[in-house]
Amino acid sequence: MKWMFASDLHGDLAAARAVMDVFHKEQADRLILLGDLLYHGPRNNLPAAYDPKGVIALLNEYRHKIMTVRGNCDTEVDQMVLEFPILADYAILPLDGDRLCYLTHGHRFNEQTPPPMGERDILIHGHSHAAGVTACRDGQLCLNPGSVSMPKNDTPPCYMILAEKAFEIRRLQDGTLFAKADI
Repeated sequence: MKWMFASDLHGDLAAARAVMDVFHKEQADRLILLGDLLYHGPRNNLPAAYDPKGVIALLNEYRHKIMTVRGNCDTEVDQMVLEFPILADYAILPLDGDRLCYLTHGHRFNEQTPPPMGERDILIHGHSHAAGVTACRDGQLCLNPGSVSMPKNDTPPCYMILAEKAFEIRRLQDGTLFAKADI
């Protein structure tokens, strides 16, 4: 199974379209969105292509391929217009054997405040808008695909792919490798 991860759309229709174009190009089986789908939040500037209604229509077309967790900007009102579940605070996906991927947005659990995990488990989150591969406070692998709409800390808009035995964070613009973590 090939999984694609993206985070922090913040209602940016151009970014959402780019994500769906890459989803097709990558031929991924599932798109896992790590929250903050429609609203830009009070601390962020309005995205250039801000069009939440357009993002709603586009994402709803892919409702059978999308899995998501709730971001700090996602609300019950958003759930009323999206045709797939968005309000789970986290999800746990089996990776191999006894190894798990803990998926969350990142505003509660992140590198500095990881959830209870096994030593080989992996934390995947967004929220910071900065793509990267780091170690959690307790030493586990921590992955962040960054933001597709409003990247920060000099990182480009990115997404992440899990295929074979590696997580690859790639630039949204051209698919080139930004960071990689072998598992």
